[in-house]
Formats: sequence, structure tokens, C-alpha cells
Amino acid sequence: MATYAIGDLQGCFRTLQSLLEKIGFNRDGDKLWFVGDLVNRGPGSLECLRFIRSLDDRAIAVLGNHDLHLLALSEGFAKPGRHDTLQPILDATDRNDLLTWLRHRPLLHAEGNFVLVHAGLMPQWHLEFAVELAGNVERKLRGPDYSELLANMYGNEPAAWSEDLKGVARRRLTINAMTRMRVLKSNNELDLSFKGEIEHLPAGSSPWFERRHASFVEKTIIAGHWSALGLCIMENFVGLDTGCVWGRELTAFRLEDRKVFQVPCAEEIIPDGWD
Repeated sequence: MATYAIGDLQGCFRTLQSLLEKIGFNRDGDKLWFVGDLVNRGPGSLECLRFIRSLDDRAIAVLGNHDLHLLALSEGFAKPGRHDTLQPILDATDRNDLLTWLRHRPLLHAEGNFVLVHAGLMPQWHLEFAVELAGNVERKLRGPDYSELLANMYGNEPAAWSEDLKGVARRRLTINAMTRMRVLKSNNELDLSFKGEIEHLPAGSSPWFERRHASFVEKTIIAGHWSALGLCIMENFVGLDTGCVWGRELTAFRLEDRKVFQVPCAEEIIPDGWD
């Protein structure tokens, strides 16, 4: 009985099946934690959603920016991207069931000594407060007025955390940090434009996980989203976006002994770039 955290899928269903075969996934005993971005750009987004949903409580999947993009697209609050592969989901007979299931996924999952989030956490947030902020977004997304959240979540402002933030502004910053953040500027503002390798960080900027709140010292944060960072394993941080949809690898991290498993991409890759 083991728990495996798995990096960004982005619709790479065949690769996921290859990885599960490699780790010897036992559906009756093991658990899977997904770092978000289950869908988009790979060819098997529909299959990924159906499979993970079928696992019920054997799977935990936090929301990523591409998952939220799918929800916004389904409600008419976003336009299809040039490399989107989401139409099969929108055309599926079980579309509504899948989208409802997706709306009920968490933004953040904390269990034992591990915290699962797609992108990152602001340095002012201790764990209990981060859970509270995520819960505020989750309740809105799961409620009858969820379209209001989707209609107002886009935008890069506010870029900095303040206790004075309320309502839409507080939820937007929460979403941007937990699903889009990679680096922080010297004044702890979000820099949502940087997508490159860590060696090319702008002066004064640093990876978000180097400035996390002191309360996380005993926790290991598991995240994805930063494909240019690649596999990054530190004492208290694990980055699992190894760019499968860019033709690289899909990675699993076993929580119990920190062992890493990887398989090469088994999908047709998309044009070069980072996202």
C-alpha cells in the first residue's frame, strides 16, 4: 500500500498508463496524488478525466491552471488556445458529469507531512491560512454561483498579498498563486510572465519555494506547473512537472520512501516552448 504523487499529465493518457504499469499500481491498495493540469495539449484529456474520476477516493487531484481553463471555456468565459485539445471533453456525452467532478476538486491538499498544490504558495501564508484561502475558492467553485468565480478569476492583479484583499481580489490572488505562480519578485509580488529555466531568473527574483512561510519547515510541498524547472527534489520541496507533454518524461514520487519513477512520453509532442 503506497501513495504516488504524479506530475502534470496535460492529457498524456497513454504515458500515464505506462507509468502506472511501471510502478505496479494496485487499484485496491495504492493511492495516486495528481499535481493538477490533468488536461490540455496532450491527445487524451478526456480519457485522463474519466480514468481519474473512476478511481474515486483512491485519487486526489488538485486543480491546475489548465483544469480551470477547461471550466472557464465550458462556461464561455475563455477562448480556446492555439494548442488546446479540450473539445472532446466538451463534446462528450458525460461532459456535465466530468465538469461537475472537476469543479469539486481541491486547490490544495494537506495530509500528514505533505502538502499538494499545483503551482505555489505566498510567503505570508502559514499552512492553516493557505487551507482557509483554498477552501474559500473551493466553496465558491462548488456552489450554485460557480460561474461568477470563473467569470472573474482572470487577470494578473492584485500581484501582492495583503490582508485587506477581499472577495474577487482575494480569490483571484489565491488562484494565481496556487495554479500559476513560479517566481516572486524581490518585493514578494507575483511574476506571472516568467516561464524559463531557474538559471535565467530576472535579477532580484527567486523561486517561490525559497520564500515559503516558516510554518512549512516540517512539511514537504509537492507541486508541478514549472516544466522548465523539471524534476526538483529538496528536503522540503518536490517539483514534478517534467514536461511530458513537451516530449520529455512523466514522473511519479512515492511518498513513503521518496523513490522516483519515470517513463518517457508516449504521445505526439506539441511545438517547442514552456507553459
